[in-house]
Amino acid sequence: MVRDEGFPRPVVAPGPHNGPMSAQPVVLDVDTGIDDACALLLAALHPGLDLVGVTCVGGNAPLPDVVRNTLTVLEAAGRRDVPVAAGAPRPLLEEPVDARHVHGADGMGDLRLTPPTMGLDPRSAVALLRDLIDVHADSGQPLTVVPLAPMTNIALLARTHPETFARIGRIVFMGGGAMVSNATAAAEFNVFHDPEATAIVLDACTEHSVPVTMYGLDVFYAPTVTAQEGAGLRALGTRVGDLAGGLIDFACGRFATDTATIGDAGAVAILLAPEAVRLQRLPVRVELSGTWTRGRTIVDLRDWAGDMEHDPHGPAPAVVDVALELDGTAIAALWLRTVRGEL
Repeated sequence: MVRDEGFPRPVVAPGPHNGPMSAQPVVLDVDTGIDDACALLLAALHPGLDLVGVTCVGGNAPLPDVVRNTLTVLEAAGRRDVPVAAGAPRPLLEEPVDARHVHGADGMGDLRLTPPTMGLDPRSAVALLRDLIDVHADSGQPLTVVPLAPMTNIALLARTHPETFARIGRIVFMGGGAMVSNATAAAEFNVFHDPEATAIVLDACTEHSVPVTMYGLDVFYAPTVTAQEGAGLRALGTRVGDLAGGLIDFACGRFATDTATIGDAGAVAILLAPEAVRLQRLPVRVELSGTWTRGRTIVDLRDWAGDMEHDPHGPAPAVVDVALELDGTAIAALWLRTVRGEL
């Protein structure tokens, strides 16, 4: 993906990468529900990514469920080596809300899976993030942080360890939307759950010149897997296949369709397939006080940057690479190949 330092010109991703791929070090911040689980599987199994840690936050489900679900996915993927840390159980200011009406009572499809045996890292989520970011910055391989959940943990890192936050190589977050919402008529769930956290992170990215990409609802629903493909995964007879196929089956049943989105997995996939996404560099704000619009990401889509005299707010300080179009078929195929072990 290519960013343009101009304002606010469209940016089109480069063509396919044909050379040898070195593993990109990444850490995921999750509230593991169905689509977070799909993203974890991709990050844990694809050789192009080096998953060095996972941090958990309350969101789709309460924090204890998120932790259990995260450990379950990593154990199924054979990645007991990945440290997992528990973080914030609730937003900075708001009362917590969950999305179990979407993800099931346990937050991950009610699949009745065997409880995980791997344990948590003793560090807090913020401490684990700090340590991983510093280690990789010191080694000359700055870490990509991929928040797929409310950004409470990331905001706490920005506030408590700003010197470490400044060393992040890049943030690619799933949240918001330029023209699409879901939790309310104005807001996407992750940002709606903790809008102050998203605002803090965007401000910190601006202050410390950390590149940031917003993978929002405009592209979130594009990668889909069919019920038949899900059944094929279960037919593999592997722990990964059973888990991935079960997630697809649950999502299809919950919404009475023959396809399921893999959602958050797309935010991980664009690290591997940058040619599949079109980004546009745009100013972004988070609405914190609107009666009907709290939690909305205000993406400035105006195609001019001249006279701002009649705009009392001026341009937003945070200029973000916003995903506006996605080759969902290519992303879904990448996920399926990875889960099937075909790479």
